[in-house]
Amino acid sequence: MDAVFKRYCQIADVVAETFGPRCEAVVHDLSQPENSVVYVANGNVTGRAVGQSFDHLVRQVLMNKDFKEDRAVNYMFETPDHRTIRSSSLLIRDEEGNLAGMLCINVDISGWLRLQEEIGLFTAPRPSPSPSCQEEVAPDVMTMIDDLIWKIVGSQDVKNLTRKKCVELVRFMDEKGIFLVKGTVEKVAEIMGVTKVTVYSYLDEAKGKRR
Repeated sequence: MDAVFKRYCQIADVVAETFGPRCEAVVHDLSQPENSVVYVANGNVTGRAVGQSFDHLVRQVLMNKDFKEDRAVNYMFETPDHRTIRSSSLLIRDEEGNLAGMLCINVDISGWLRLQEEIGLFTAPRPSPSPSCQEEVAPDVMTMIDDLIWKIVGSQDVKNLTRKKCVELVRFMDEKGIFLVKGTVEKVAEIMGVTKVTVYSYLDEAKGKRR
């Protein structure tokens, strides 16, 4: 084995030891293309073995749209048993600059992808109620809301309430989301014995606005 390849074999060992058993590093000698693999560290990742031929040099390295400066980084391929491998390859050149070999780093990221999927399922945003008025509310829900309005307003002597107190009542109902439901302004106006316009004026005042 040429000295240049021995050096890359040491690099392969360092890479594999640094990133652990799911990382494989392979050294190819392309002067013998049919048996290009001359060294493998952690060959359990893709089953690579000395004496095998190269697989991805042309399709995923040389023809990679991001191939530059003699390397292609982070391209993906799938193993026969459907594991996803993230791979990076660096061309090895001789002293004259001719293509001599290749260092490939293969990382099995299948576990990370499954974890990413699980995290995505767990953290996916859930639908939340719209902050705008609902167009339709189930009859039994509307009945409960009507009853709630009566409990908030109906116990008051509405005819003798000051405007300040009316505004406070409307503010309370607004804070509790009563007015998010279609038809509640009319219901409040009916119970308070005022017009819808008056209820809207109470709402504006409760929110610090003036008509």
